[in-house]
Amino acid sequence: MGRFIEGCERHQTLLLAGFVDDCIGAENLVRVIDVFFDEMDLASIGFEGAAATGRLGYHPATLLKLYLYGYLNQVQSSRRLEREVSRNVEVLWLTGSEHARS
Repeated sequence: MGRFIEGCERHQTLLLAGFVDDCIGAENLVRVIDVFFDEMDLASIGFEGAAATGRLGYHPATLLKLYLYGYLNQVQSSRRLEREVSRNVEVLWLTGSEHARS
């Protein structure tokens, strides 16, 4: 089978970068989205927070970052965005791996 690229063994341990930040390039669009919403005063445009009942909610800035990422990458379905949060390294970096805490 020397004519084809062979994949690695699926049960083999892989070593990825020590930090998710190492996987995201300095010029990546998710860094721009992150800075944009971190610098924005969300309270002044009506995103003050959620009611203090039930399970803790996600921060409005995190949801806006995810929404904008989906818009820019043509991911329009909330279910597809949910899948991206658990498998896409860019989205993991952008949301701070929020799926792991749920």
